[in-house]
Amino acid sequence: MSRFKRGAHVDSRAGFRQEKEDCPVPSGLLKAARKSGQLNLSGRGLTEVPQSVWRLNIDTPQESQQNLSFGAADRWWEQADLTKLLLSSNKLQSLSEEVKLLPALLVLDVHDNQLSSLPDSIGDLEQLQKLVLSHNKLTELPLGLWRLTNLRCLHLQKNLIKNIPLDLGNLVNLDDLDLSNNHLMDIPESLANLKSLVKLNLSCNKLQSLPPAISEMKNLRLLDCTQNQIESIPPVLAQMESLEQLYLRHNKLRYLPELPCCKTLKDLFCGNNQIEVLEAEHLKHLSSLSFLELRDNKVKSLPEEITLLQGLERLDLTNNDISSLPCGLGALPKLKFLALEGNPLRAIRRDLLTKGTGELLKYLRSRIQEQPDGGLKGEPKTAMTLPSQAKINVHAIKTLKTLDYSEKHEGSIPDEVFDAIDDSPVSNVNFSKNQLTAVPPRIMELKDTLADINLGFNKLTTIPEDFSKLKQLLHIDLRNNLLISLPMELEGLTKLRSIILSFNRFKLFPDVLYRISSLETILISSNQVGGIDPVQMKTLNSLSTLDLSNNDIMQVPPELGNCTSLRALMLDGNPFRNPRAAILSKGTDAILEYLRGRIPT
Repeated sequence: MSRFKRGAHVDSRAGFRQEKEDCPVPSGLLKAARKSGQLNLSGRGLTEVPQSVWRLNIDTPQESQQNLSFGAADRWWEQADLTKLLLSSNKLQSLSEEVKLLPALLVLDVHDNQLSSLPDSIGDLEQLQKLVLSHNKLTELPLGLWRLTNLRCLHLQKNLIKNIPLDLGNLVNLDDLDLSNNHLMDIPESLANLKSLVKLNLSCNKLQSLPPAISEMKNLRLLDCTQNQIESIPPVLAQMESLEQLYLRHNKLRYLPELPCCKTLKDLFCGNNQIEVLEAEHLKHLSSLSFLELRDNKVKSLPEEITLLQGLERLDLTNNDISSLPCGLGALPKLKFLALEGNPLRAIRRDLLTKGTGELLKYLRSRIQEQPDGGLKGEPKTAMTLPSQAKINVHAIKTLKTLDYSEKHEGSIPDEVFDAIDDSPVSNVNFSKNQLTAVPPRIMELKDTLADINLGFNKLTTIPEDFSKLKQLLHIDLRNNLLISLPMELEGLTKLRSIILSFNRFKLFPDVLYRISSLETILISSNQVGGIDPVQMKTLNSLSTLDLSNNDIMQVPPELGNCTSLRALMLDGNPFRNPRAAILSKGTDAILEYLRGRIPT
């Protein structure tokens, strides 16, 4: 054997001695890799890559010195160059500069290790097409990396990278780039050079804006900017003529992005932002959308222009401040899924919401025919139907059984408003957004027919006892007043289904509500309520929605978990420590189950 120990073979033999003694890589794997050109060393607990791996295509293999009669299958001199090396899920802290000894590599995967740096010689892997470096501890990248101009896929997610240099623009063949879950504050303008890019993931960083230059990426189909600090989207993004999916969840957006002429966008995700208003101007550019997600925002109303989204199939409006829906929504031809849980919808019965999208859309379509202006796509309404221009809308009284004297900012309701009713059976009254300090006494004239009353956004400090004479009431809206209590006489409202008391001054949960067994919805958010009685609450067998968010509840009684009729329970924004936010975010069923698990036995 001594004749093999001279010249170039010294390194080779030394490498194989190591392989036998220290190397956790079986020689059979290396032998197979020479034939296939692929080597998988994932999940082997490696703290470093054995030198025999780097020198796989250079050194004469061990078997050549043991067996001098080769069959066709063992011709080591006909070995394949290594093109695929998988080193993921080990304990590697660095890679050797000798990585350059594998110049034929097309795929190098070292994700899920402990790498804090990379060798500059990685830039010598000129053929490399896929480089996976995710789930490591990289804080910066070597200059050599930007020489890899054949790269098609670069994954750098879940590292500690704070800065990406302009050199990124050299990687002109990239079609998949993942920079998510790092510490990036900005993105270089040179990103615009990546004309072949199809998928770009920038989620979970600290970006405050996007460079307008990225609009030049004409092949980009998916852009994910979830969980950053972005306040607005440059309109030039609309020039990305292949963009199909745009993820903007968990940012600081106040408005929908305005994307003029965006013909290809199919899915737009804007949940968990600070959007209050949907501008008609923004909606009209999104006619190609099939999925619009706006959950967990502060949207107060939907404009009629939502009907311009003729391709819309899914609309998620969960957990907003929407109190009514435009009937035109029912006319969207492709809409199959409409999520509305966690909104203070007043004009739509709770049981209708639980029947699913189909029934709800059918109801909205039926209301289109009832509308006096017949307006489907937001045509301008006549002067008589605009409350700001007409004192009293007599047409609405006669045909819709609605008395509307809202947004007048008046301290009392003039007699001529009630006089205009003229024996018509009025079932809906809207006196919201005035300056009322007391409930108008003449409301009692409607006691036989009144089903729905809106007195929100006034200055009411008390509700009179004779309010209980309105026996036909189904819905009461008293939000944004100055109320601190409700009279016990209201227990006479035996048909009442929903009551909205949000943004008042209640310090105690009104006892009378426990006595109204017909209640399905109680919204009492943004008060100073300190607690509730879970035993009395359980007697409300029809109660499906209870909003106690933004109050002063220090402890949530575990027995609340027994209120199994609840389908929507909102508790966020209270000072209690348990249940924690992680439980709250899982939804009502998870909260109730958690609470039941804490009931003392």
